[in-house]
Amino acid sequence: MDYTNSPLEVPALIQTLKDRGLSITDDNKALAFLENVSYFRFRTYLRPMEQDTVMHQYKSGASFGKAVSLYLFDTRLRMLIFSAIQQIEVSLRAKIINHFSLSHGAFWFIQPELATDKHKFTENLSTLERELQRSKDEFIKEHCVKYGKEGYPPAWKILELVSFGCLTKLYFNFADTTIKKKIARSYGVPQHEMLESWMKAVNALRNACAHHERIWNRVMPVIPQLPATLRNTWITDKPQMANRFYAVFCCLIYWLNAIEPENTLVQDFKSLLQEFPNVDTTAMGFTTNWKEDPFWLWYISKRHTHLKTAEFLSKSLAVFFIIYWKQYTTSNHLELKFVISLINFHTL
Repeated sequence: MDYTNSPLEVPALIQTLKDRGLSITDDNKALAFLENVSYFRFRTYLRPMEQDTVMHQYKSGASFGKAVSLYLFDTRLRMLIFSAIQQIEVSLRAKIINHFSLSHGAFWFIQPELATDKHKFTENLSTLERELQRSKDEFIKEHCVKYGKEGYPPAWKILELVSFGCLTKLYFNFADTTIKKKIARSYGVPQHEMLESWMKAVNALRNACAHHERIWNRVMPVIPQLPATLRNTWITDKPQMANRFYAVFCCLIYWLNAIEPENTLVQDFKSLLQEFPNVDTTAMGFTTNWKEDPFWLWYISKRHTHLKTAEFLSKSLAVFFIIYWKQYTTSNHLELKFVISLINFHTL
């Protein structure tokens, strides 16, 4: 069947939305918005408010402003998620380089005997060659000047050029399962197969963020393995829909906690929800009582522990100063009280 719909000017689009029952209180603001965000991209945020998905008639109370709010939430969410994935990607790259190279040399990636699938080995090597040829990085230029353009740079150089997806494929196709398991367990994940499923799911989410795609209620193309328990703090209630954002997000949080225990991802996400209280977390795959799950409260108990430690250290410091003051100074009592008050002030 041929596509027959004609393009519309933005004012005509606005009138069409009004005719379908969407409340638009400020045409100028709607016009300015749709001139910078394409309607095709934006309409996915309008769909949850549709009553008739065939004729695109809207429910009572549906408004352009609500859709814009949802769009802004999703934009902020992508930024938050992408920042966290960057930390994971840098860590994973380092562990693959270090563990694989120390066990099998600097050029393990060109050894077909270290690959489980020879066809995938060829594809991965082609990707590495393509990235190497198009690289303009100074460290690659310096390597070629010093060692020539024949052959490959070592793993710790060439793997800096590849994407998260390529890293995932290299890990997946590596034959030494002992080393892969060692990397997985460094993140608190018991088996490399589970980490591989997480890598694929997080990579798909990363790509969606990188291409500014909607993620808040997205059906995820890769479903990560969700075990009942893990070594570190983990969700107690598995989601019914494992192909939604929540499932991948839980894996992402767990993974990042193993890398950077002081991260604020959970805090930042909860703060984002407070800014956008109308967001339907159920559509994101969140469980009913997710806020009460210890997994989502872990950062609070962690912060409480750190505050107690800081309090202990500050009191120890105060005791030290008092002892020192009494033994080695002749200053009066008022000066002593002044020093103690300074210590208390700086430990608030």
